[in-house]
Amino acid sequence: QVQLVESGGGLVQAGGSLRLSCAASVRTFTTYAAGWFRQAPGKEREFVSAINRSGSVTYYADSVKGRFTISRDNAKNTVYLQMNSLKPEDTAVYYCAADRTLGIAIRVADYEYWGQGTQVTVSS
Repeated sequence: QVQLVESGGGLVQAGGSLRLSCAASVRTFTTYAAGWFRQAPGKEREFVSAINRSGSVTYYADSVKGRFTISRDNAKNTVYLQMNSLKPEDTAVYYCAADRTLGIAIRVADYEYWGQGTQVTVSS
């Protein structure tokens, strides 16, 4: 069983930055790919970014490409999402996810483990 705990959300003005963290309670974090998803009120959960087990491969949704950066520190069992140039449309609950997939996973159904989410609110 893997537990994921997100942190770093909050309220920020448009154009600002936030860094989300996701701490995993597992010793073998290097055997898990990870991803970030978000869900705005009344909308389905959508893919934001993903990273493979080693951190050598990353993938982004078009809506965040060039503004967000995913990374991981396997020594700390932690995945990060650096969010720059935030826009009001980035407002959502952000979820961290992990799975034993070998490569990159971009669908909600691909992930077995999920965090509880952290709220990000971007004011205009």
